[in-house]
Amino acid sequence: MSRLKSFLLLFLALFSATASVRVEELNEEFTEALLLRPLPDRKVLAHFHFRSSAPPSQRYGRHHRIFPKSIYQLVHKFQVREMELSFTQGRWNYERWGGFDPISSSNAKPPGVELWAEFDVPHDQVDDSWKNLTHALSGLFCASINFLERSTSYSAPHWSFGSASGKLRYGTLPREAVCTENLTPWLKLLPCRDKAGLSSLMDRPSIYRGYYHSQRLHLKSDESDASETSTGIVLEQILTVVLRPETFSEKALQPNWSLSSLFGRSVSGKCSLSSSSNVYVQFEQNLVSAGDKLREVSEASENAISVGEGFQDNPLFELSLLPKRVIRESGNFQKAGSILYEFSVEDSNEFKPFDLRLNWKTPVAWSSPQAPLQASRFLLGSGNERGAIAISMKSTRSTNNVEGTGGYDENECWLRVGIFQMVPWYVKVYYHTLKLFLDGKPQSSMENIEKILVSPSEDKVSTGVMELILRLPCSVHTAALTLEFDKGFLHIDEYPPDANQGFDIPSAVIHFADFVANMSLHENSLKQEPILSKLQEEVPVISYTEVLLVPLTTPDFSMPYNVITITCTVFALYFGSLLNALRRRVSEDEKLLSGKGARKAGPLMLMISKLTAKLRGKPQEPPELSDSGRSSSKYKLIAKVVLVAGVAAAWQFYFQ
Repeated sequence: MSRLKSFLLLFLALFSATASVRVEELNEEFTEALLLRPLPDRKVLAHFHFRSSAPPSQRYGRHHRIFPKSIYQLVHKFQVREMELSFTQGRWNYERWGGFDPISSSNAKPPGVELWAEFDVPHDQVDDSWKNLTHALSGLFCASINFLERSTSYSAPHWSFGSASGKLRYGTLPREAVCTENLTPWLKLLPCRDKAGLSSLMDRPSIYRGYYHSQRLHLKSDESDASETSTGIVLEQILTVVLRPETFSEKALQPNWSLSSLFGRSVSGKCSLSSSSNVYVQFEQNLVSAGDKLREVSEASENAISVGEGFQDNPLFELSLLPKRVIRESGNFQKAGSILYEFSVEDSNEFKPFDLRLNWKTPVAWSSPQAPLQASRFLLGSGNERGAIAISMKSTRSTNNVEGTGGYDENECWLRVGIFQMVPWYVKVYYHTLKLFLDGKPQSSMENIEKILVSPSEDKVSTGVMELILRLPCSVHTAALTLEFDKGFLHIDEYPPDANQGFDIPSAVIHFADFVANMSLHENSLKQEPILSKLQEEVPVISYTEVLLVPLTTPDFSMPYNVITITCTVFALYFGSLLNALRRRVSEDEKLLSGKGARKAGPLMLMISKLTAKLRGKPQEPPELSDSGRSSSKYKLIAKVVLVAGVAAAWQFYFQ
């Protein structure tokens, strides 16, 4: 009986331990999703979204089955509250691909590497945590992120990134090259890597031949919060690619495409550790409106099905698979909302792969929604001494209808535009030269600046930062901002390997304080899907300007080579002559001089010496060297030593 009780107790203990492990696993979640969107310029946007979440370690422990261990250690080691890291190749085309939707506002990043992080440490430890974090990320993603550890490469924004705690740091590397060495560590953070699920579509040649490629990692943690409402760590891995279908035809306005034509492969099933694996096809608002207009003018408009109600009899396109559901965004009185078709890949396998295909039935043209102002940046002036930075903003009101804070009455409606500009220390900006032009006319900058914060650069210590919020009338068509600067001088050790190419000024960040980008999806069940809940979040409308290339005065890097060459030549002559003078034997000089004396003797003397040698029966001997010859050889030796010593003394005196 006692054995039976002990056996039951052991069974209950094992069952409770297994149940606790299952509870812990259930609190860890991983989802994957892919959103495909046709673009107006015959390209396709592919937006991968992977989300991993881990429960708070105070209640569920530190061991995880799905969440990547390296990210967990990173958060706890450096007390990271929120962080975003992006690797981008190419530049987002705001004019053709849009700038007023959640994807472009959150995932259109500047070229190179961009990193910002907010820490949960005292203010005096933020810089040290930032430096350690950059080194850890550099080793984790095989990149040069450790170059951001220098104070001349990062800044501390105050309000441009939504945090006013003073514990946020921001840095960029515009010239960082993005390649597969960065994508492979990024994929290793996924539970199935690129072996199964939607990540198996990430064929390297297909990804990197795109017009735009940005891989982003965003994490948010409240591990320091010991309350019951703590959600733990949430990691989002997002890959945004703009591809051109291989089935492109010059005759068709829009090319037909499929997953296999975009990525070179299809999906053979979902990741086994993923709780959901869906593919979405989105049609923008203007495209839906164009389809509705086409349906209205069609001869069979009575029997036609609208874009949002069906897909087989749609007048615009045809999908090869039956969608799981159709999600329609709520529009306004003027236009209908965008359309989302949802497909599930759970039923696909190796024998029946998921290969969605889109065929266009009729040519159609549309435009993507754009931000209120389209910003660009360029340089003014010439020469290697001074210049100016100009930020130009052009209104998109004629091509895009966005609703702001009211009508376009100049006396009642105002447009608030925020600008964040970080400038290296060797570009010495004079912030008092700030000039503002509205519709080509100069304006008083203080009347149109709502708030400004300037942190001038310090040579070889810190970068220059300018944060300002402009207050522009809604009726403005063009606005321009100029700042004058002088070009500094660098030490020869501070120049990059290719200094003649120029020096990069990071992209300026333009944000519109009165506008947010989101999708209005009213179904409560849609919030369970992470990608759909992400599209419904209100995110600020943000755009990035171009990276400026500033030519600075560069020295003649061939001069050090010339100096090294002539120095080595002089030293070779010096030591060679000195060693020759010290190591040469006097007897060798006498033999040499005797040989020269014999050659200088006349033929009569040579005949007499030969005759005498025959009469004596002895070999012929050369004529003896006179004492004057021996003394001259000694004088020459002394002269060589004195000459070499004089050259050495002159060389030492010249370089002192």
